[in-house]
Amino acid sequence: MWRGPLSLGMKLYSIHAGKFKLDGGAMFGVVPKTLWNRTNPADADNRIEMAMRCLLVEAGDQLVLIDNGIGEQHDARFRQIYVLENEGWLDRGLAEHGFGRADVTDLVLTHLHFDHCGGTHVWDAAAGRYTPAFPHAQVWVQRSHLHWATRPNEREKASFLKLNVEPLAASGQLRLLDGAQELFPGFALRVVNGHTEAQQLPVIHYRGHTVLFAADLFPTYGHLPLPYVMGYDTRPLLTLEERMQYLPWLVEDQVVIFYEHDPYHECGHVVRNEKGAFVSGDTFPLSAL
Repeated sequence: MWRGPLSLGMKLYSIHAGKFKLDGGAMFGVVPKTLWNRTNPADADNRIEMAMRCLLVEAGDQLVLIDNGIGEQHDARFRQIYVLENEGWLDRGLAEHGFGRADVTDLVLTHLHFDHCGGTHVWDAAAGRYTPAFPHAQVWVQRSHLHWATRPNEREKASFLKLNVEPLAASGQLRLLDGAQELFPGFALRVVNGHTEAQQLPVIHYRGHTVLFAADLFPTYGHLPLPYVMGYDTRPLLTLEERMQYLPWLVEDQVVIFYEHDPYHECGHVVRNEKGAFVSGDTFPLSAL
């Protein structure tokens, strides 16, 4: 539980943990390139840029980090495949706000795909093993998702890396959750199952706003239209259903979406256009709240 005065002291910080690239067609599924290329322009190899934007929540003497990027323990081939740029980014992002890894008390991992949890552990060459990157943190994961990640299906196998999942399960830091709940006062978790089993989405009440950490339900600004479902999703029709449940709430309550993967837009609102379709409204930095 928060041990500080939540209403007086909560602060949110955007932390950039690096950037990488993924195939644009895979990121937008059945949507034609002529449409998605307007918001997420592709390079000569049809890859689009992806941010790894984490959210840091300070309240009293708790410091909660939501996701932590891809990690720095990958070899040259992996870094080349994903055009990965992230060395030192997470540490610099924390330091900009006066923090280090040892200050983090809680890690909330939306899910265990490598681009969301890869910074949880670091390789200790002297010990010959992976050790916690955040030594004083509790790590919050959905129980059913951990089960899913440790027994990966063939479709998702490449997204659940053993070097991320196995050290986590053995760390002693893991705290397992069962479904949607309020984790801390003013900080709740919703659960969706279309992208992967039991992806948890933080919903935070902050300075009179409701902020949704959208993770891979709405990875970028360009993914707001209903059919713009990723080819990576394990249950795309369920994702479509979940979007249909979320979008009216986003509009009616003027929820602020925090985009984890959008390289151009940090936060934004959703509105309905003249045809009744859900589209992006204004976009702005988190610091504007």
